[in-house]
Amino acid sequence: MLQDLVATLNAVGKTTELYQTDDGTRLLILPYGGRILGVYAPGSEENFLWTNSALESVESARAYYASDDWQNSGGDRTWLAPEVDFFFPKFPDIDIAGYWQPRSLDPGNYEVTKTVHGVKLINRLKIDAFRSRKRVELEITKSVASAPNPLRYDGNIQIADVEYAGHTLLTSLKIIDPDPDRAPLVGLWSLTQMPHQGELYVPTYSKTEPRIYFGLVDKLRDELAISDRLVRFKMRAAGEHKIGIRAAGTTGRIGYMYGTGNKRALIIRNFFVNPSGEYADVPWTEPEDRGYCTQACSVNSRWGMFSEMEYHVPAIGGDTGLRYVEDRSQLWAFRGSKEDVEKIARTLLSAQI
Repeated sequence: MLQDLVATLNAVGKTTELYQTDDGTRLLILPYGGRILGVYAPGSEENFLWTNSALESVESARAYYASDDWQNSGGDRTWLAPEVDFFFPKFPDIDIAGYWQPRSLDPGNYEVTKTVHGVKLINRLKIDAFRSRKRVELEITKSVASAPNPLRYDGNIQIADVEYAGHTLLTSLKIIDPDPDRAPLVGLWSLTQMPHQGELYVPTYSKTEPRIYFGLVDKLRDELAISDRLVRFKMRAAGEHKIGIRAAGTTGRIGYMYGTGNKRALIIRNFFVNPSGEYADVPWTEPEDRGYCTQACSVNSRWGMFSEMEYHVPAIGGDTGLRYVEDRSQLWAFRGSKEDVEKIARTLLSAQI
């Protein structure tokens, strides 16, 4: 519940900010890690997003944040791509045992600024690109705004029977290095974590075969269903499994549906896709295989039990000639009966659901 989560975080020294949009949506913002930790519909204490089970009590939260491990509080976070450049300090050795989350990025050192429009988070960091052996100085900024229900004018759906929460996320990345010409290729990477055991939907313009980034290929084949205009991914397997889809084939929306009590919840990320942009993220073992903007990762391991929907923004630096990029996306979340939520999914994602 929202108030319990806030009390636990305050007790262990992790301050939070609560932001409310015009329609009553409440966002729980955790500057530690630069995260939107919770999304709540008006009048509801139930979080649409996943939070780490370590935050269920003060004792476990205190022990968790005192550890040397990467501390994944949950919610929605911002990382940098290409993953193979920034998360493998021993490159070209890309053994998963050597994977490392750069602490200057996560948790980073986000500063909170209050504006007339709400809350802004700013993280200035230096980070190493191990493949190109370059270090770059960057600035990441994040702020939120409202996102009214996209179905508010649709008379075919009785939205009064469905809980809704939504927001717009504005994120920017700037190279502030004194010598920007030496900056490596770097792009914004957005990751939203939801409760596990649901199903993810990626609408496509044509039949698209996802690239399997990692995980058990045979197992993933059982979890994937591919039709002419939709990729479905049942996120229920043990271990860690990830897929990616190129920008040219995706519509700029990802959806995820899961059960919650006797209801269904649906989370949709709406974002801009530019197939002409330079999408930097690549499979770990094939660094020249580029162009992927939409990804999904199923995690049931020591890191927790959650499902991630992910998207990338065209990169700056490198040979692009760009030093700055700004991204604007929406998150729409619905909770209601199975019939109502599936109807919403067919309206906003694909008739094939």
